[in-house]
Amino acid sequence: MARRRGTSITETARLVGSSRSAVVGIHAKWINDGDTSSRRQGVGRPRVIKEKGRRRLFRLVKQNRRQTVAELTAQYNASPSASVSEHTIQRTLLDMGLCNRRPTSVPLLTKRHRQLRLQWAQEHRDWTMDEWKRVAWSDESLFLIQHVDGRVRVRRLPGEQLLPSCTAGHTQAGGGGIMLCGTFSWAALGLVVVVEQTMKAANYLNIIADQLHPYMAFVFPTGIFQQDNAPCHKARNVLEWFEEHTDEFHLMSWPPNSPDLNPMEHISDVMERQLRAQIPPCPNISTLRDSCLDIWYNLSPVMYQKLVASMPRRVAAVLQAKEGTTRY
Repeated sequence: MARRRGTSITETARLVGSSRSAVVGIHAKWINDGDTSSRRQGVGRPRVIKEKGRRRLFRLVKQNRRQTVAELTAQYNASPSASVSEHTIQRTLLDMGLCNRRPTSVPLLTKRHRQLRLQWAQEHRDWTMDEWKRVAWSDESLFLIQHVDGRVRVRRLPGEQLLPSCTAGHTQAGGGGIMLCGTFSWAALGLVVVVEQTMKAANYLNIIADQLHPYMAFVFPTGIFQQDNAPCHKARNVLEWFEEHTDEFHLMSWPPNSPDLNPMEHISDVMERQLRAQIPPCPNISTLRDSCLDIWYNLSPVMYQKLVASMPRRVAAVLQAKEGTTRY
């Protein structure tokens, strides 16, 4: 309109807050095409799978999280109006955030387990950091020479890792290995014992009597010892031993099937990752034992202190999850 009224290019540019070249280009487009709208609606090709198709694809994924791209493509193209390639399905899944991930390993929780977890969380919801620092955490971890990934994958969005359809059992492994029985606290890494056989009650009793007892007496007089509910931990002679030494340190009550509450699980994960990153991999049991011990004794104090500091959040997560599995 300004150009039609005879306004100069410079004055028109000042009037509309644009450059002179923009004014020239837009005016020329008006003269040639009769309008000034841009025909460019976006960058690249339009989507082959529209919004309705994306919703349908998401429903197919939810029906079976473990389907391959080929299987999803076949199901999607079962509709008479659909004909897309596997490449299109793959790109659409990635665009929707449905990445192919390993299923999350979570413990099986019965109704009774959930009740006991909630009860434990309620009992410890008001614990201070000083109380958590008095706990010596323990666990047994199995490390194997060969680590075989079953290559099971699920498609899930962020935050869906704890859905029943996105979880699985533990990763398969084999080839022989060792078990480490370790203890740590806020103050320091504790004892670590290599067990090259199945852990039974007699073995465990020897460990706590000969090695745990001196450690607790020196580091944690009147402290608290944590162990899970493995059969060897709940054997009668083991519990009787703890009762006899209750004036020296207390045994913490522990809910069943709750590895997400034990920070020792994270230490095991860290050690496993470091072990698998070693090149060349451990060729035999002896090398595996040396590597595990070397990793253990070089764990960062900052790391395991952060794990202890996470306990109030873990308790809060159980309360928020209403007895269910948490993300820890």
